[in-house]
Amino acid sequence: MEYKLLIDGQWGGSGTPLEVKNKYSGQTVGVINTATKEDLNRAIDAAQRARDIMAEMPAHKRADILMRAAYLLRDNVEDMAKTIAAEAGKALKYARAEAERAVSTFTFAAEEAKRLHGETIPLDAAPAGEGFFGFWTRRPVGVIAAISPFNFPLNLVAHKVAPAIAAGNTLVLKPASTTPLAAVKLCQILHEAGLPAGALNLVVGGGGTVGEWLITDERVDKITFTGSPDVGRHILSVAGIKKVTLELGNTSPVIIAPDADLDLVAKRCAVGAFYNSGQVCISVQRIYSEKTVYEPFSEKFTKATEAMIVGDPLDERVDVGPMIDVKEVDRIETWVNEAQGAGAKVLTGAKREGTVYYPTILTNVESDMKVVAEETFAPVASVIQSDDFEESLRQANNSKFGLQVGVFTKDIDRALRAIKKLNFGGVMINETPAFRVDHMPYGGNRQSGLGREGVKFAMEDMTNIQLVAIRTSS
Repeated sequence: MEYKLLIDGQWGGSGTPLEVKNKYSGQTVGVINTATKEDLNRAIDAAQRARDIMAEMPAHKRADILMRAAYLLRDNVEDMAKTIAAEAGKALKYARAEAERAVSTFTFAAEEAKRLHGETIPLDAAPAGEGFFGFWTRRPVGVIAAISPFNFPLNLVAHKVAPAIAAGNTLVLKPASTTPLAAVKLCQILHEAGLPAGALNLVVGGGGTVGEWLITDERVDKITFTGSPDVGRHILSVAGIKKVTLELGNTSPVIIAPDADLDLVAKRCAVGAFYNSGQVCISVQRIYSEKTVYEPFSEKFTKATEAMIVGDPLDERVDVGPMIDVKEVDRIETWVNEAQGAGAKVLTGAKREGTVYYPTILTNVESDMKVVAEETFAPVASVIQSDDFEESLRQANNSKFGLQVGVFTKDIDRALRAIKKLNFGGVMINETPAFRVDHMPYGGNRQSGLGREGVKFAMEDMTNIQLVAIRTSS
C-alpha cells in the first residue's frame, strides 16, 4: 500500500520511495516517499503560515478537534494496533494497549486545551511596581519540530502532536523511518477531525538528512525529540537558540527489599523487561536484590520469563516479538557475549532467530559491563546481588541516567528513604520503572533528558510566558 507525506493539508511527496517492512516476516507492509529538501521547506513554510490561525483559534475549538481525533482513534484501535504490530514488531496485545493509550493522550489534550492559563502577579510587592497591575499568560511558541522514535510509533507521536495542538502551535512531524505508518494514519485522523491545513505536516527521512535540515532550520521555534542520548547531544550542539525537550535513555533499575512479594516482583519484572523486546526507555534492566531473597527471586524471575511466548507479534498468544532490525540484534548479541566472556552467567535466553532475540537474564555481572552501564534497549536484564537495602539504593543511583526506578517493599520507611535518595525523574513504589500513564509528568534527570512530557507538562514546555504590566495611575 502506498502512503504519502502531509504538507499544507495535501498528501504528496517527491523523494525516494521507502519500503516499510514487517519486522517479523520481512514482507513489505507499505511504501512512502521520503522528503526532499524542497518538501521540508514547504512543510516549514506551511507551519509558519498556519501559526496565527492556530494561535488565535479559541481553546474550545482546539479542544473539539482533539476530542474528535480521540473518538476517531478509538474507532480505529484495531487497525492501529495491527499497523504497530507489523511495522514495529510489537506484540499485538501491547500494540492494542498503545493504541488505547493514544486515545487517552488525545482526550487529556482536549481537556488541557481549556485549562491553559496564567495568573495575576502583585507588581506593587516591589516599590517600583506601585501603580501597576500585572498578569502573565502563556502563548504558543510557534513552529515545533517533533521527532519521534520507532518503539511507540503512535503514542509517542501523540505525546508530541496532541499537546502542541492543545497549546495552539503548529508542527512538522518526522516519525522514525522504520515505523512511519501509524503516524501517517494519525495525521489522516487529525485531518478528518478538522485540523487546519498546515497545522500538522508530516515528513519522512533519515536523521542525517531530513532530521538535520529540520533541527537546524531557524524557522523552527522548538524541538521535541525522543531517542538516543548521542542524537540528543548532537541536537543541542547544532539547534541554535530555540527551546528543546529531550527524552533520552535509561538503565532502569529495580530494587527488591527482603519484605517484597517475590511472586509479584518476578511477574512484573518479566513484563517490564521484555515487552516490546525490551525496546523501551523504561524497560527493566538492572535488578538489585538483597542476599536473603536473591536466589528465590532469581528462580521465580527465570520461571516467569520462560513462560513468555516468543514469535510473530500478530499472533494473539505472543508476548515477545522481533527487535526493530538485524543490526540491533547483532549489537545486543555482541554485548551479551562480551559480558559472558568477562564472567557473566546466563540464567535463560541468550539466543536468537533472525530478528528475534529471546528474553535473557544475566547474573554475576559487573557495573562496568555494557549490559549494566549502557542502555541495552533489548530483551536483556541482569539480577545483581546486594548486601542490604542501602547498598541497593547506592548501586541503583550509580548511573549517568535518571529516568525512572522501581522499588518493591512493604515498609513505608524504606519507601520514603528510597524516594529521598534516588535521583530519578520518577520513583515507582511496588511497581517497575516501566510504569507510565499519559497525564503524569514524565522525563528524566542527568543524561536522561531535558523537560517533561505528559500533556499538561509538555504544554508548559510548548508555550512561552508573556508578562503584562499595566500602569493604572501616575
